[in-house]
Amino acid sequence: MPNEWHLVHLGTRAVGGSGMVMTEAAAVNPAGRISPGDVGIWNDEQVEAWKPITSFITENGSVPCIQLAHAGRKASRNRPWLGSGFVGPDDGGWQPVGVSAVPFDDGWATPDELSESDIDALVDDWRAAAKRSLDAGFKVVELHFAHGYLGHTFLSPISNHREDAYGGSADNRARLPLRVVDAVREVWPENLPLMVRISTTDWVEGSGWDVPDAVEFSKSLKAHGVDLVDCSSGGVSPHQQMKLRPGYQVPFADAVRSGADVPTGAVGLITEAKQAEEVLAAGKADVIFLGREVLRNPYWPLHAAIELGDDVEWPPQYVRSKPGY
Repeated sequence: MPNEWHLVHLGTRAVGGSGMVMTEAAAVNPAGRISPGDVGIWNDEQVEAWKPITSFITENGSVPCIQLAHAGRKASRNRPWLGSGFVGPDDGGWQPVGVSAVPFDDGWATPDELSESDIDALVDDWRAAAKRSLDAGFKVVELHFAHGYLGHTFLSPISNHREDAYGGSADNRARLPLRVVDAVREVWPENLPLMVRISTTDWVEGSGWDVPDAVEFSKSLKAHGVDLVDCSSGGVSPHQQMKLRPGYQVPFADAVRSGADVPTGAVGLITEAKQAEEVLAAGKADVIFLGREVLRNPYWPLHAAIELGDDVEWPPQYVRSKPGY
């Protein structure tokens, strides 16, 4: 359940000048949580708990966004600050489900392979979660198909070993994610944005999902009513070889934007105002997503605006601390 922590945590980012504030991954059903402590939006009580949070974000000049997710084979793990190990049923955990009965890595739980009827039920869960998100006051939905969670594991041949209509060819592997998009679009208004987060590459040379696959999938996302593709990477294989540097995922957003003719978001080691502005000015992405940087400094957007010469309004309660006041 979202609680006072989420109100303060997310609300502070709205006060700090972020144009949109996105929740943590919110599970579409209980088995879709990454950890037993994760929030979700699979029942009406959760809807009511989210309402004051979305209201506060809106009242403070930002746009509330929810990230709908299912962890798949990466479910039932401990909170990161407690070690992230598997949480078994005796300790409040559960048996994970996945695209195939293949664990993420040695020492990880082997998931139960989803049947086709299970998949049908999951599509219904995503649809219901989107409807509840609207009722809760969210104005943007992002579907999380990245980082080795359920949607990504259907897309990647590293994790998808199925031999039915959901495995094998690229079209088959994209079937479940696109069904989810269609189900969400049935209940999510056309005038409100629908975004999808993808891993543009598995960082596994020669055997995984890569940028050309992401471009083709993004063309399908656009055709199915997705407004923006949030371009991240990795997470499906413990053998990934990531090449980290400032803005290391910006070329992925650029490739998807130009190759699929769809708006994109850039994310990943973007920490400086001028760096973010250059990405937008060069047409490499349409929006910038910030994670750790606004965890470190919730007021980063207000200070970035001043650095870039834009005299934006500060909250009246804080205006006496505005540089140059």
